[in-house]
Amino acid sequence: MNHPRALRGFWSALCVLPLLVACGGGAALEPTPAPPTNDTVPATATPLPEPTATLVPTEEPAPTSGQPLTSKIMEFGVVDHLYYTDRERVLALTNIAGFDWVRQQIVWKDIEGPAGNYLWDQLDNIVEDTSAHNLKLLISIVQAPTFYSANNGMPDDPKVMGDFVEAMMKHYGTKIKAVEIWNEQNLAHENGGRVVPEDAGRYVELLAECYTRIKAVEPSTIVLSGAPSSSGITDPALAVADETYFREMYRYKDGMIKDYFDVQAVHPGGSANPPETLWPDNPSTAEGWTTDPTFYFRHVENVRKFMIEEGVGDHQIWITEFGWATANDTPGYEFGNQVSLDQQAEYILGAMKLAYNNYRNPDGTPWMANMFLWNMNFAVLWGAQDKPMHEQASFGILNPDWSPRPAFNAVQGFMSYINTEGRR
Repeated sequence: MNHPRALRGFWSALCVLPLLVACGGGAALEPTPAPPTNDTVPATATPLPEPTATLVPTEEPAPTSGQPLTSKIMEFGVVDHLYYTDRERVLALTNIAGFDWVRQQIVWKDIEGPAGNYLWDQLDNIVEDTSAHNLKLLISIVQAPTFYSANNGMPDDPKVMGDFVEAMMKHYGTKIKAVEIWNEQNLAHENGGRVVPEDAGRYVELLAECYTRIKAVEPSTIVLSGAPSSSGITDPALAVADETYFREMYRYKDGMIKDYFDVQAVHPGGSANPPETLWPDNPSTAEGWTTDPTFYFRHVENVRKFMIEEGVGDHQIWITEFGWATANDTPGYEFGNQVSLDQQAEYILGAMKLAYNNYRNPDGTPWMANMFLWNMNFAVLWGAQDKPMHEQASFGILNPDWSPRPAFNAVQGFMSYINTEGRR
């Protein structure tokens, strides 16, 4: 997530591919499960910060016949990596920071095989432990098994993913509060290696099948239309521009999608641009990655505009990944080298305040009702103390030794404040 995808001007085409690799999905995020080598927490690690306020219960959406599920208050979540780690510590830190939700991505091909046989064991532990910490769980699903899709993209037959989500919901029930159907489906990387605008219709068919099957088991489960990557480029080998993809989804079969999702997931960019900036009216002064709206957090406002224009504005938005990279050694993510740890904290806090105060309907209810920070603990898994990090780790709010970055403390303070004042 948070990759600059619409390359302009002097930026070399050689940079395009790394920038389009989806941090929120595919092998880049959830490799085939294998215990990481740096997962053991040293006895001398920095102690966990203390909670600053008691969390207040947050309101659950109530099903309304024929209407998308909506929330009257704004909530906040974080992307955790809960496979093969000190899960208790990650979830304790998630509680301490004050988050309401956890987003965990699951790799379908690692759970099902052969067809119709499901290996839930690791996910069982994740679901149970998250529930025990009174955190709501959003599951994001990626990568079909090869017997359903040769290149692990979206399955050729939507019914087989319907079978999978139905089995998952029967197994876990209300312990899974929300399901996001696919991730950044406008990227070739997430779609079997090639993507064209017409694939948006194929995605809608997949979403409709999954929505129908999930709701038949548990109507209160929130079903999210997966977040297209913030991309201004259309190239079959790379991506479809997100505006094109959104509009193609919403127009497919005269707006068929309207009845088959509750919430639209969005992944706004950030690059090195402060959250209040937006090209072209208020551009950032950062070096590079500034000349397209898809490089900016506030691009979510453009997505909201697309939704209203296409007749789906009654559906809320959730940002299921947002954040700012810091110093890292990943080609294509050099913008992170412009962002200090203190600036990361400032930008994350600024984005949360901006959304909480401004992304609301005239009656005060939120049109953007949830935002998940990318990410909590990837630096513990893939970080390093003595050199620049992989980009996934550089977005994290924990250091490799589990100590909090300034961004963690900023989030904790904000969540304490809105809980004390009364959530709205």
